[in-house]
Amino acid sequence: MTSGSLHQRGTAREAALARAVEDGLLGPRTPLVGLLDVDGVLAAVDALNEAFEGPAPVQHTFAAKACGLVPVLRLLAEAGMGCEVASPGELEQALAAGFTYDRLVFDSPAKTVEELEFALAHGIAINLDNFQEMARVDGLLAGREAAGPIGLRVNPQVGAGAIGAMSTATATSKFGVALRDEGAVDAVIEAFARRPWLNRLHAHVGSQGCPLPLIAHGVRTAYELAERINRELGRAQITGLDIGGGLPVNFDGEDDRPTYADHVAELRSAAPGLFDGRYALITEFGRSLLAKSGTIASVVEYTKSAGGRRIAVTHAGAQVATRTVFMPDAWPLRVGVFDATGRPKQGPAEVVDIAGPCCFAGDLTATGRELPAVEPGDVVALYDTGAYYFSSHFSYNSLPRPAVYGYRTDSRGQIAFALVREAQSVRAVVEESGLAQADALVALGTDQSAER
Repeated sequence: MTSGSLHQRGTAREAALARAVEDGLLGPRTPLVGLLDVDGVLAAVDALNEAFEGPAPVQHTFAAKACGLVPVLRLLAEAGMGCEVASPGELEQALAAGFTYDRLVFDSPAKTVEELEFALAHGIAINLDNFQEMARVDGLLAGREAAGPIGLRVNPQVGAGAIGAMSTATATSKFGVALRDEGAVDAVIEAFARRPWLNRLHAHVGSQGCPLPLIAHGVRTAYELAERINRELGRAQITGLDIGGGLPVNFDGEDDRPTYADHVAELRSAAPGLFDGRYALITEFGRSLLAKSGTIASVVEYTKSAGGRRIAVTHAGAQVATRTVFMPDAWPLRVGVFDATGRPKQGPAEVVDIAGPCCFAGDLTATGRELPAVEPGDVVALYDTGAYYFSSHFSYNSLPRPAVYGYRTDSRGQIAFALVREAQSVRAVVEESGLAQADALVALGTDQSAER
């Protein structure tokens, strides 16, 4: 984004927060809400498409794990995206959102027979994770041609980024066929030679914390393997390369860096032939499409001091910002402070911890931050939370999921909201915890005593 676009995004966010308070979407009775900038999401999709323009056909898929909310998926489907799914739940969410079977990619290291049968029957693209799964598909196809593309995920073993848990191309990663293991490359070539229906390679190095050169190194390894397989088989059997996603997000500031254009430039440098049109390219971006467009806002319930440190107690903690709370150094968030009307606060800064509502001491979304003085009734906003934070809820303390609203800005700067997901009621929390089976364990004990 340009500096003007970045300013526009920040201005729209502030206007949305003020309007949310004004409309009662955020306040004493509804102290927690998620807000998604729809214009920002669509701008990210446009930037992705523009960066990959060229002779190579490209199918961009959105990684559903980043935000499995059906209205968000529908927005991306209408914008021309495909969808990468990694579970039955994500698959059903994608179908409900309107993605057709031919725009889906099914990834998972633990696909069941039933899941594979469904994907094969409907022509959904599949990335197989290992040789045992490949043998399972042999049996399911039983000599039939596959209805959709089938690829093999390979692990180029190019190393880890700054966050080990987000790095999927390490020496011992659980994903894919480890190419540097003894005999692995020969086994992969033989697998393709015996299976004409195997026509893609898939490599995903990781996401947040993985630098662009590392990602490009992994993609180049997959590209060079595809070239070798096609050359040794004497035919263009591999027609598609799924290069994953993983573009890191800047959580330190407003600007988008690296950009999709930066990513493509790195890929072109590492593997120039990747873009010459001989291979269809498939991408699986998630966080980078949504993160900068999301805000989680909470009313400040109390403020206090402990050991000389100010603490602001909010309703946004580990239940919505799970990674930030448990790995604060890897997943820091920018924080904004607004008054009770939703306007940015000014004035001298003070050092403050931003705490959540969960009953453990580490439930902090920010520690030791210099922020304008925070008072009860103010609003604390957690920025860059459009991916994962809205949909990957942690049910600690049985805290209900907050409502999520999307917003757009018209030519006059006016904000319009649309409900994405209703706030979960406390009653729904109780029902989800087994209310209908409340007497089950008591009755079980009674029945066994009677039998004895």
